Amino acid sequence: MMHAPTVATRDPLSRRHFLRGTGAAMFGLPFLEAMTPTWARAAAPAVPRRFVAACATLGFHGPYFFPDSSGPAYEASPYLERLSQHRQDFTVFSGLSHPEQQGNNGHASELTWLTAARRPGLAGFRNTVSLDQLIAEAIGTQTRFPSLVLSTSGRSMSWTSNGVEIPGETSPARLFKALFLNGSEAEVTREVRRLQRGRSILDTVLDEAKKLEHKVGARDRRKVDEYLTAVRDLELRLQQAQRWAKRPKPETTAEEPKDLPDRNDAIGKQRLLSDLIVLALQSDATRAITIQLSGMNAVPTIPGVRNDWHNLSHHGKDPAKIEELRVIEEAEFTAFNDFLTRLKGIEEQGNTLLDQTIVLFGSNLGNASSHDARNVPTLVAGGGFRHGQYLAHDEANNTPLSNLFVALARQMGLGVETFGSSTTTGIRGFESV
Repeated sequence: MMHAPTVATRDPLSRRHFLRGTGAAMFGLPFLEAMTPTWARAAAPAVPRRFVAACATLGFHGPYFFPDSSGPAYEASPYLERLSQHRQDFTVFSGLSHPEQQGNNGHASELTWLTAARRPGLAGFRNTVSLDQLIAEAIGTQTRFPSLVLSTSGRSMSWTSNGVEIPGETSPARLFKALFLNGSEAEVTREVRRLQRGRSILDTVLDEAKKLEHKVGARDRRKVDEYLTAVRDLELRLQQAQRWAKRPKPETTAEEPKDLPDRNDAIGKQRLLSDLIVLALQSDATRAITIQLSGMNAVPTIPGVRNDWHNLSHHGKDPAKIEELRVIEEAEFTAFNDFLTRLKGIEEQGNTLLDQTIVLFGSNLGNASSHDARNVPTLVAGGGFRHGQYLAHDEANNTPLSNLFVALARQMGLGVETFGSSTTTGIRGFESV
């Protein structure tokens, strides 16, 4: 039996003895019950909530995703059958979408899956903050990385409060290095100096912008104010980065990954990045992660697939194309199942890492063949919710997907009442444990 990699594991010790013995070198060590005196375990700090969002940008074939009947006794669809061992760990939703997603092209809704901004890409469009970044703004100072933005293509679903896209990290090797490999003393010193220079430059920019603010009209003042907000946000990130620069990173027994040489190995990329997500959460490097699972205008390296993935997504109800598309999408769900299995296999104070992690999995397209962004396939796993059900909403008159987003944000401890196009603070029938 193979054992999953661990993060910063040690023989049972008191935390004080452990830190004295290592010179506090393992600052990023996950909380271990064995490192707390028995008399204090009842008052142990609460295990943090985490949030992961994964979007498959070429959608999923609806009839193979959505069950035929709703409720807890639903019969699993072909794709959900791939997740059967976790049936009680997730909830399936239909009839959800963001309004006004007709954009400048059929895939523009990729821009707004986590933001709910309207009319993506059209004249005057400006994106809004994504759900993960809203969470990062609230809790991101507690970890080395406010958030991690990952992608199989370089694009992402993550957007700042100023509507700027955060590029997605595609390299598992670079990500592993950022998470676990400490630089030399000279490299750390250079990094601190670089961050200090960045703060110095920002101070100058901030002073000049403030002077300009008093010399322009009302419309320009709004633009300057938006710019100042962005500068302050960057300043906070630099301050946080400087605080963490000298703190050693956690250790792991996991083998350092190598980037895949085959650019078309989409499932291999998904698996490698998913493995690193587990390690990042386990080591508490961050508590907010997104991963964009991009389709491709090429033949993915999957046995049984011979045609271009994007072309297959536009199947036009051709049975042969649909069955080949099914091979790809079932492989995505199999990889996702293994990701859930790894999260569930890690224990934290009597719960599992999956119990503490909200996992949002779905797509921005309800019907990729026609570029329809309504009735988007949506699944939420873990995170302390009551699961094991299919909540079907009206497929013609959709419920705002943002209602679900508010429920997820509130579960993460954010006291929000609205997000995007939300109309309520949750989804009926979807409750915490």
